[in-house]
This record gives sequence, structure tokens and C-alpha cells, in this order.
Amino acid sequence: MELGKIKKMSDRGFGFIKSSAGDEVFFHRSECQTLAFDSLSEGQEVAFDREASVKGPRARNIRMSGE
Repeated sequence: MELGKIKKMSDRGFGFIKSSAGDEVFFHRSECQTLAFDSLSEGQEVAFDREASVKGPRARNIRMSGE
């Protein structure tokens, strides 16, 4: 599990998380577990699992930090 903050969101159902390590991690709305994509806001802290993909790091199982 990693922590990060929502950096940017798109109305097309994806966004980027700035991880605590300092890099950007892509995420898709389908990876939001215990919260709704529409309830996320830029700057909000979240927890996630990181997965390597062909296009770069991807966040999986996004949830509120502390869950």
C-alpha cells in the first residue's frame, strides 16, 4: 500500500496521483474501491496499490487513506 494525493482528474474517468515517493501514477475510475470517483477532489489523500504497466505505473484498489 502506498499513499499519495490526487493531482489531476479528468471528466473522462481517469486521473493521476502524486505518490509520496514523488512520481505520478495513473488511475482509472474502475479502481476506486470504497469511494466514488466523483467524490474525489484534487489534493485529497488516498491509499493505493501500485502496478507496473506498459505505459508506466498504474494505481489499483484506490481507497481513503487509513482504510
